[in-house]
Amino acid sequence: MTNSFKLLITLLLLILFPLSNFAQTIKVDYAQPQKYEIGGISVSGIKYLDQNALIQLSGLNVGEEVFIPGEEITKAIEKLWKQGLFSDIKIQAVKVEGSKIFLNIYLQERSRLSKVVFEGIKKSHKKDLKEKINLTAGGQITDNMISTARKIIHDFYDEKGYHHVDIEMVQKSDPALSNAIILHIKISKNKRVKILNINIVGNEVLSNKKIKRSMKNTKRKRWYSLFKSSKYLETSFEEDKLSILKKYNELGYRDARIVKDSIYKIDDKLLGLDLVIEEGHKFYFRNITWVGNTKYSTKQLSRALGIKKGDIFDQNILDKRLTIDDNAVANIYLDDGYLFFNVSPNETAIVNDSIDLEMRVYEGKQARINEVRIIGNTKTNEHVVRREIRTLPGELFSKSAIMRTIRELSQLGHFDPEKMGVNPIPNQADGTVDLEYTVEERANDQIEISGGWGAGQIVGTIGLKFTNFSIGNTFKKEAWQPLPTGDGQTLSLRVQSNGAYYQSYSLSFTEPWLGGRKPNSFSFSVYHTIQKQTYYTGTQPVFKILGASIGLGTRLKLPDDFFFIRNQISLQRYNLTNWSGFIFPDGVSHDLSYQVTFGRNSVDSPLYPRGGSSFSLALKLTPPFSLMNSKDYINASDEEKYKWTEYHKWTFKAEWYVRLLGDLVLSNKMQAGFLGYYNDDIGMSPFGGYNVGGDGMSGYNFYGRETIGLRGYENNSLTPENGAALYNKLTMELRYPISLNPSAIIYGMAFLEAGNAWSSFDEYNPFELRRTAGVGLRLFLPMIGLMGIDWGYGFDEIPNNPGKNGGQWHFVLGQQF
Repeated sequence: MTNSFKLLITLLLLILFPLSNFAQTIKVDYAQPQKYEIGGISVSGIKYLDQNALIQLSGLNVGEEVFIPGEEITKAIEKLWKQGLFSDIKIQAVKVEGSKIFLNIYLQERSRLSKVVFEGIKKSHKKDLKEKINLTAGGQITDNMISTARKIIHDFYDEKGYHHVDIEMVQKSDPALSNAIILHIKISKNKRVKILNINIVGNEVLSNKKIKRSMKNTKRKRWYSLFKSSKYLETSFEEDKLSILKKYNELGYRDARIVKDSIYKIDDKLLGLDLVIEEGHKFYFRNITWVGNTKYSTKQLSRALGIKKGDIFDQNILDKRLTIDDNAVANIYLDDGYLFFNVSPNETAIVNDSIDLEMRVYEGKQARINEVRIIGNTKTNEHVVRREIRTLPGELFSKSAIMRTIRELSQLGHFDPEKMGVNPIPNQADGTVDLEYTVEERANDQIEISGGWGAGQIVGTIGLKFTNFSIGNTFKKEAWQPLPTGDGQTLSLRVQSNGAYYQSYSLSFTEPWLGGRKPNSFSFSVYHTIQKQTYYTGTQPVFKILGASIGLGTRLKLPDDFFFIRNQISLQRYNLTNWSGFIFPDGVSHDLSYQVTFGRNSVDSPLYPRGGSSFSLALKLTPPFSLMNSKDYINASDEEKYKWTEYHKWTFKAEWYVRLLGDLVLSNKMQAGFLGYYNDDIGMSPFGGYNVGGDGMSGYNFYGRETIGLRGYENNSLTPENGAALYNKLTMELRYPISLNPSAIIYGMAFLEAGNAWSSFDEYNPFELRRTAGVGLRLFLPMIGLMGIDWGYGFDEIPNNPGKNGGQWHFVLGQQF
């Protein structure tokens, strides 16, 4: 073999690829590569791409010196191949003038996609696959694109239980476009594959039944399984294997493992699963020691951990008690500024079936808050948000203060509670942390347009409620877009009417932070009602009510700052002219009252609470006018007795929420009310009592009475004939959300309810309650508020009022207790 031939073979091995693509019209000596200056570069074979851009992509430049053959040509071709745009690439030497060489880059473009046509599947699947594959018209067809699309289709149908899908992809030229391809994807799903058998081997501690029950997503095919799918999904099967091991770990079998799992085909529609389990031994906690702790003693930390010697070893419980639970060990430190706290449990000994643990604590330094930022309040003014924040710059970091801040921001109602968050940004170098609260505004102004039935007539209602009003900006022209907003005040306007016979007007305003420095609320309301009777002779019967109230409230710091107290003074003037159905037909009565409400509210969210509680005790009383003078009220007329009405009214309400599983919530409520009087000679006031039964919507309310709903019974059907002076009500609701989207919060419920009303304490029997059960649906729309529908069945007949119980539909508008 000659030296020149050996050199040629070596060069071929070095440059391989480019020589097959470097088609020369010029004679090249492979044994002696020549150095040339590139005199010019041209591009041929393309129709749709820019020539200058392609030359730049090749890396070759006019004036550059290259060896022919040489690695510069190799690299140029490699760069062009990497673009994935071409099916063939050649670089040709078309002319040599002295030391200059002129090159031509020949490129054959790949075909472009014109459109994708799915065949053999239904319309909804076509839509879903188009979104998942995302093949855009005009893109070039590559092998990678085809294989990726094929995998996406297989995965799509695997999730639906189709594991024998046939896919054929056919490329056809588009006659309407040059160099364009129509991709036909023909899909045959074949039959869905389901699980017939799940065979388990090696289990003694847990029965087959318990293991299969822990597999939430992988079920056997059974004729009675209407709500559980038996299709095989690989991802679900992997999750269920972890669930099995978790179940073993909870029982102390921490070494349990699935040593083998296999899937076998029974036929085209059925398959079986085999699981081989190695349970291992049951373990217990023994000695738990703490090292590195200086802030809190070992005794304090062990008490917070709550795990005792002899308890079953459960890693999940250990993790929860260390870091996850609300009262976990970590939270003791995090509530005292130890943001950098860390605890690591280490096994120091395993003696027979018992494990010793050493808790290695790193406390770090206490971190102070450096900066607090708020992101997302595009409508609500910054000061409205900041006044609810419990984490202030300079204070120690506190996890509980952060959670309380999130709760207070949720209670404002201006933000979506499902999207609130906080991002701590620690700086361990200087021992500080920045807090970044994120909120998302949601519409919460409300418009009420409704119609109802009252006193035998249709009553229309129009109401406007602005919950983020700003009275301070009412005189600023630029603030009216369409209303001045951002200060968290509430302004409500409401009109009810059925035409000439009933009209009601009301206006109320609330400022939650009077003066802007402390959470002292101020409220003011006025209202006017006119009612006329339709059938009369002579003077038109008219009942007019004019009322106003003013209130002040504040948060308390003791026993804790969930407590509050509110005070309110009200005055109503009742004017009756030729009015029938009341204790006197003509006259004027006044109701001057003072109300104080003491309570506590820790409910975590106003729209769909999952935890917390609320209770309140209210006392409303008028001055004891009859005890301040020497009038003979036994012989006085009704007009004289009730010229200034007098009473004392007690109301207790309580509610608490328990999260059962995920968003499944149990709501418990109880309430009671009592209307008392000062003077036996006057007796119970005709104003301020209770109407009990029905949907809880007040409708017509002439005498200042509270409407208490009890589903499953007709409106007002539980009220004694001579009026209700006291009532009891108990409610349990099991709630589950259908949607927690702020644009439409929807949840369903099943409820049990019981209650009754009595005219006096002499008749009161707390065990004589009218029972009901039913289901309901609630919908909260920001522009309308809360509304819903309930169906309740009242189980108990009402004495002297037959036929008012049984199956009843109730429509709900507005928040009710």
